[in-house]
Amino acid sequence: MTANYFYLLGGIGMFLMGMDAMTRALKDMAGSNLRAILAQFTTTPLRGVVTGATATALVQSSSATTVMTVGFVGAGLISLPQAMGILFGANIGTTTNGWLVSLLGMKLQLGAMAMLALLPAALLALIGRGRVARAGQVVAGLCLLLSGLELMQTGMADVSGLLRPDLLPQHGALAMLVLTLAGLVMTAVLQSSGAMVALALVLLQGGAVGVEQGAALVLGMNIGTTFTALLASVGGSRVMRQTAVANLGFNVITTLLTFPLLLIFAPGLSDLAATIGPLNTLLCFHTGFNLMGTVLFLPMTARFTALIERLVPEREEDRLRLGLDRALLSDARAAMTVARGGAQIIADRLFAALAAAMRETPDYRLIAALAPALPAALDRLEQYLAAIRPPEGLDREEEVYSALLHEADHLRRLTERAGQTAYIQTLFEDRSLRRPAVLMGALLGCAAAASPAEMEADRLARLEALIAHRVGRHRRGLLLGEHAGLYSLTEVFAHTDAMRWLQRSVHHAARIGHYDRVARQGLLQETPPGE
Repeated sequence: MTANYFYLLGGIGMFLMGMDAMTRALKDMAGSNLRAILAQFTTTPLRGVVTGATATALVQSSSATTVMTVGFVGAGLISLPQAMGILFGANIGTTTNGWLVSLLGMKLQLGAMAMLALLPAALLALIGRGRVARAGQVVAGLCLLLSGLELMQTGMADVSGLLRPDLLPQHGALAMLVLTLAGLVMTAVLQSSGAMVALALVLLQGGAVGVEQGAALVLGMNIGTTFTALLASVGGSRVMRQTAVANLGFNVITTLLTFPLLLIFAPGLSDLAATIGPLNTLLCFHTGFNLMGTVLFLPMTARFTALIERLVPEREEDRLRLGLDRALLSDARAAMTVARGGAQIIADRLFAALAAAMRETPDYRLIAALAPALPAALDRLEQYLAAIRPPEGLDREEEVYSALLHEADHLRRLTERAGQTAYIQTLFEDRSLRRPAVLMGALLGCAAAASPAEMEADRLARLEALIAHRVGRHRRGLLLGEHAGLYSLTEVFAHTDAMRWLQRSVHHAARIGHYDRVARQGLLQETPPGE
């Protein structure tokens, strides 16, 4: 009996690992195409629904789609109303996971075949390169998923004798509420609604729960899966938090609307189960109430967006305080000192965000939080600089003013490049470029944490020269590899664009440090009498 518990727990773990591996590989295979779909094909909420459902079905993870959507909203690629449609569609797309598990794992029973295919798939993932390796990862993840599902079914065979429907809350509002909360908590802990739907199907197939109880569990799972997006929005901008709260609100309201219907039509679920089977009944219920929620919310997208914007107002820290006192404009030197301090604040925020994104384990949340605060801060800095009138004939003041203008320009350009996170992902997939990318992130992190007098300008300049040398050599290697059939033309272009992004980004960072030093040194020098 103990061994069966181990089978059940190990099966859940294997299922989660397989789901994670398959989702990551599918997301990598989709790559920039998935980003283009989410960013371009969401001009209306209805198109957003189709896009969200398609993207979620492709990567087999509503959490991946919603987290990516939160990031895109934060980066300014899509608006909050556009994101609403994607979130609605993601809830529909995630139901395909349950149908896939039911068909392949429970009806076709491909567990044994999955074990046979696991070794060649793993070899492809380990030895192959590019798309071949990612295809191997997808198949290996699917094999682990199906094998884990078979272990869960094996472990449930005897456990179901102890865990029966009559031992769980059965009828009435309180009983269904307890099961809904149980589904919510378990999904929030496991961070995978797909795994929880699979577990509900296994419990249902093994007779451990009835159809009504399984339906209550699935309702809770729909709310629990939103916690991943909430976590992704922590530390992000206002619009990122609004997107995560909108996702939570949509799922909570849909569940509250469906819950009384479940109580009223519970006997009808049992009758339907007798006709099409309990597994299909539960999956139809899961798909049906998500479709119902989308149909109800879609016409009210604008009103729902306005409500979320009122519920999540702008925080004081969302606005970068640069200390640009316009009363100091009468004294050009004092105004330039204040402007340099404002540029330093922007540089610190920008460097810290890029440093987090270019670590061994990338974290894009700080980059997503840059918009719209950082572009707005740059606008204020440039307007302040335009209002400064340095004295004519004083070369030192003119040099400082010119340095501040150049620094602001490079800050603007690096901010634009910071939002192009797809290039960072490509750099980390390339062994030759991963190390200089990580080194750049480390230097930017040091610059952000250092005192205003230290911007790591010299080390960034040396890194720029190193990257230029390595990029030239690597570009020739890619072209020769493409000629020999080792790389596709698409891969060559993608890596070439990423190399160019790295070169330009480190160049802008080095120039920001250089011009900050020039401005600092000029401002520290005393103006001789008579000048």
